[in-house]
Amino acid sequence: MATNTSKMDRYVGLILQRPWLTIVLATVVMVLMTGGASRLTVTNDYRMMFSADNPELAAFETLENTYSESNRALIAIAPTQGTVFSRETLAAIQELTEAAWQAPYSSRVDSLSNYSHSEAFGDDLTVEPLVDDARSLTDAELAEIELIALNASETAGRLVSHDGRVSGMLINFFLPDELDAAVVEITDYLNTVLDEARTSHPDIDYYLTGDVVMNRAFADATQDDLRKLMPIVFVVIVTVAAILLRSVPGTLAIVIALLFVVNTTLGLAGWLRTAFSPTNAGVPIIVMAIAVAYAVHVVSITLLNMSHGSDKRSAIAESLRHNIRPVFLTSLTTAIGFLSLNASDSPPFHVLGNLVAFGVFCSFCYCVTLLPALLSVLPLKAPALRAGQSLLFDRLATFVINNRTRLLWFVSLVAVVLIMGIPRNEISENWTRYFDDRYQYRRDTDFVIENLTGLDSLDYSLGAGVEGGITDPDYLRAVDAFAEWYRQQPEVAHVQAFPDIMKRLNRNMNGDDPQFHRLPDNAELGAQYLLLYEFSLPFGIDLNDRIDVSKSATRMTAVATDLSSQELRALDGRAQAWLQANAPDMLTAASGMSMIFAHLSQRNIESMLRGTIIAMALISAILIVALRSVRMGLISLLPNFIPAAMSFGLWGYLVGRVGMAASVVTAVAFGIIVDDTIHFLSKYLEARKEGLSAPDAVRSTFRTVGHALATTTAVLSAGFLVFTASGFEVSWALGILVTMTIVIALLTDFLLLPTLLMAIDRSTVKRKA
Repeated sequence: MATNTSKMDRYVGLILQRPWLTIVLATVVMVLMTGGASRLTVTNDYRMMFSADNPELAAFETLENTYSESNRALIAIAPTQGTVFSRETLAAIQELTEAAWQAPYSSRVDSLSNYSHSEAFGDDLTVEPLVDDARSLTDAELAEIELIALNASETAGRLVSHDGRVSGMLINFFLPDELDAAVVEITDYLNTVLDEARTSHPDIDYYLTGDVVMNRAFADATQDDLRKLMPIVFVVIVTVAAILLRSVPGTLAIVIALLFVVNTTLGLAGWLRTAFSPTNAGVPIIVMAIAVAYAVHVVSITLLNMSHGSDKRSAIAESLRHNIRPVFLTSLTTAIGFLSLNASDSPPFHVLGNLVAFGVFCSFCYCVTLLPALLSVLPLKAPALRAGQSLLFDRLATFVINNRTRLLWFVSLVAVVLIMGIPRNEISENWTRYFDDRYQYRRDTDFVIENLTGLDSLDYSLGAGVEGGITDPDYLRAVDAFAEWYRQQPEVAHVQAFPDIMKRLNRNMNGDDPQFHRLPDNAELGAQYLLLYEFSLPFGIDLNDRIDVSKSATRMTAVATDLSSQELRALDGRAQAWLQANAPDMLTAASGMSMIFAHLSQRNIESMLRGTIIAMALISAILIVALRSVRMGLISLLPNFIPAAMSFGLWGYLVGRVGMAASVVTAVAFGIIVDDTIHFLSKYLEARKEGLSAPDAVRSTFRTVGHALATTTAVLSAGFLVFTASGFEVSWALGILVTMTIVIALLTDFLLLPTLLMAIDRSTVKRKA
């Protein structure tokens, strides 16, 4: 012990004897690291949220390789008066269709005007666009177009709403490897085209959505969080720290240390060529909050020592001796908590965990080197002791000591009641709700879902078993029955299936007799109809997105209304059960981007559960070793485990739905809230070693670290609360849940931990007696 104390004294002396050398060396390191910040990028690829070995993503990529890529934008066209079946609106759709073909990287455009309508004239099959020269259409032709569009299964509920008031246009893109730049180019082009269309047709409203547009929204949300939230967090936490510390030089030292930590962390991110996304854009905010919390411990104890009569250098030295061990332990446990995010199934959380862990390491290093050096050179003065402040924590200590038994039972009861709310949480989320309505993407998406069609697609690749087998009558009947089953589901808005085309062709080739709107009875005849139809289709409007090259499988797409991930999984589960019972040879799970998102939160929670258990086990072992007491180590687990459980329970009562944010909250919060527990226990054990009784040790602990713990909680809560200003659901949900956990953790450290310590020490004394 003496050797350790001697080493600590030499270290403290080294820092305080040459403060300017420490500051210069720290500045050199920070500048070198900050050089990498210019290499930071923002990605707008939503697929970065999925790991390379994600089975749903692999299935979706196989589907795209079999048919065609699904990179779409959807434009809704809605006249302010009447239906879309007017000359002006149909002309506007024609103009927009032509402009859409000119969009960068566009590979296909489907709209009401270029819908391939087939008719038979004798033995000939004619396939032509549904609308030609809209402005010259007669009333009779308009009525015929309306009748066809509202009754064709390929258009109703997809390219036109069932009431005819909104029309849809689907644009598909082949995106290059440089996806980020391509998405910006595409969305800029489409927005320009729509602005021109609004000017030319002021009586028509236009709405833009789709997964390509969502890509752009991801980039916008990331940039908004980085540019807008960071300054807010900086101002908020510095203001809170300044108010609570009541020292301008002390606050200035914290601000400088804060800038060093954030710049070093972002510099490393840049050197590693990190691409930020909305999920991990909060790295600098989290690092900032943690760094301030560590710095507050050092500065507050320094000011407290000075208020008690110590000179500045002695006060700083004593603060370092007092804080270096608990701050190191909290840094280690916090880093482990964030590193456990590498167990997540979503790669952006890996980036978040690794960079914050590095930021925590930087926070510790700068707080025990740069910060004391800054305090020694700044004109630091002790603020006058507030009688109320000392009295507040003395009164709190007295209250806890006098009511220890009642508090133990009361807090335990509250904990049990809140934890009982956990089962109320439904593991679910809706990817169309990731962004709030400040984003045009969200507003346009809401309109499309409410007035035209859903955006959740469930794609099935249904194999016939043999090459050319898709015209086999048995195969067609099975697929048609599956499609009809889906159409009967109340949550389904539209079904696109290959048998619908074959029914139409069979009717066409039989004089357009409605009685022949059924599947062909002969495979060879069906193959001839299909071949004739494919030869008649215009360029770019072929069936490659519906039929595989060998004609051994077709793609069926069911478009669902606004469903949560749990509802999507349940719908697919019912579909698979139908296939198992009626067409077992076709049994397959639904694919598509919606289904990948639907499984992501569940997969993430399962993977993070393993990572969190490992992290908790490591942190628990560290606390047992650091506190040199199995008993104290085990006691420390309660005020660290319980807050996260209570937060989830409270969330269950208030909200009842958890998604990706919930999957990482425990890992994030556990590493942070152990900070207060370590500081409280460390000071308590020191007081006990000095011979104080358990109640007196509790009182001494409240008096020494109570203010610091309250200050760090206020700072951390203020920092994470800023996340609620984010327009990205994962970020604001994470901010609320972590803030709730941090606040509850402070309450358990103040009300539960000391009562446990006194209860355990009392029972120990009785046994010894």
